[in-house]
Amino acid sequence: MNKWLNKLEKKIGRYAIPNLTMYLIGAYIIGYGIQLFLPDLYQWIMLNPVYILGGQVWRVISWVLVPPSGNPLTIIIMLIFYYSVGTSLERSWGTFRYNVYMFSGILFTVVGSFVLYAYYALTVRDSTVVFITVTASCMFFSTFYINMSIFLAYAAMFPDMEVMFYFILPIKVKWLGIAYAVILALDFLRGNAAIRIVIIASLLNFILFFLSGRNLKAYTPKEQMRKRKFKKQVERPKMRYANGAKHRCAVCGRTEVDAPDLEFRFCSKCKGNYEYCNEHLFTHEHVK
Repeated sequence: MNKWLNKLEKKIGRYAIPNLTMYLIGAYIIGYGIQLFLPDLYQWIMLNPVYILGGQVWRVISWVLVPPSGNPLTIIIMLIFYYSVGTSLERSWGTFRYNVYMFSGILFTVVGSFVLYAYYALTVRDSTVVFITVTASCMFFSTFYINMSIFLAYAAMFPDMEVMFYFILPIKVKWLGIAYAVILALDFLRGNAAIRIVIIASLLNFILFFLSGRNLKAYTPKEQMRKRKFKKQVERPKMRYANGAKHRCAVCGRTEVDAPDLEFRFCSKCKGNYEYCNEHLFTHEHVK
């Protein structure tokens, strides 16, 4: 998993969205506003594969506006808590990996809705009953389980971190993670097909990240600092070398065109804008 993510980050990592948690919370706030002021519009943004197949393709993404339910106090606590958890994961994993985790959870949920539709279509067969059943089941496709996957990831990465439960009781997140896992297991066992498919689809990103890639680790503070420095360096005006290359080692002179497998980094100890390949990054003589 790590190797695959590293390769993918090299290719498309520059498109990752920083501070994604803030955008997600902004979507929740818009959703609460729709619930309060435009309740009739609410039915037009829910994830429903029947309507998507009928041409309402905006539902593929608009369902992210459907927020978890709760009273005003719990909603405020939830938003503050998930902002803290989400930003911590992004700092530890890096923006790109956090984006992959979040968007894969959203994608799997959309796929899960179509799996549910196919399940009812094959078992019920009556189109009218399928439409009614799927539409009624769409209430379960919200961001509730997406939030669960965020917290479970945080609990798996930082099990001994303490949080103030309802701002009063200090408790390690691993115990909250275990409690959440038990709740999910009970919901899965007692729920119908819709609930089970929603739970599996929404948590599939967590399963893939932590079961298929157990060696996925948080970036150390030193690595986080290095990535931030490198990002600042690459944001400087870029030079163009022969054959359109963007990077060139100051020692051997090779570019990514000459050797596509090379990685290039700027040296923070050198005075000036000097870039080195991975073979000479730690062996070159620093420019003073």
